[in-house]
Amino acid sequence: MSRLESFATAVRFTLATWILCGLAYPAIEVAINQVMFPFQANGSLVQVSGKIVGSRLIGQRFLGARWFHGRPSVVNDDPLTSGGSNLGPMSRRLKQHLIQRSMRLRKEHPGLRGVRLPSDMITSSGSGLDPDISPANAYLQARWIARARGLPSDAMDQLIARHLHRPLLGLFGEPYVNVLTLNLALMKTSPEVH
Repeated sequence: MSRLESFATAVRFTLATWILCGLAYPAIEVAINQVMFPFQANGSLVQVSGKIVGSRLIGQRFLGARWFHGRPSVVNDDPLTSGGSNLGPMSRRLKQHLIQRSMRLRKEHPGLRGVRLPSDMITSSGSGLDPDISPANAYLQARWIARARGLPSDAMDQLIARHLHRPLLGLFGEPYVNVLTLNLALMKTSPEVH
């Protein structure tokens, strides 16, 4: 086989591989995902009255005592700058951040004095965009949200219980509550105060 024939074979093989792996395979994957999992394939976007209000996969900032809050974010919930603080468990700066967050929460919500705070209430996630909180975090927040909205605390507990995601098969993962869907349900519960 001459060099020219070898080169032509290599070019044909490269083109065939590129068409199969670079075009056909991704197109088939997109088609399968659009048919079988359209919600997830399109970013798990949540709509209210036909308007996209967010994604179930990306944490968002909710302000004020009338809303559930997600985990603290070192990137201010900006998906374009996703990332953690890169502070290790022995870091003095991390310890200072945690103490400051705890003190600020306890100052804003005196009912938290003497209460052990769930770790996800004061620590940021690795991505800075975690959309979920622990049930313990949600139930603690429910106290001041109920007060701010004039709702009975048992109604808030029921709302959280309805939006609680349990571990897969009771084994895999931790229970969690999605903050966006919980706040949207809260909006429906007391629409006059949002």
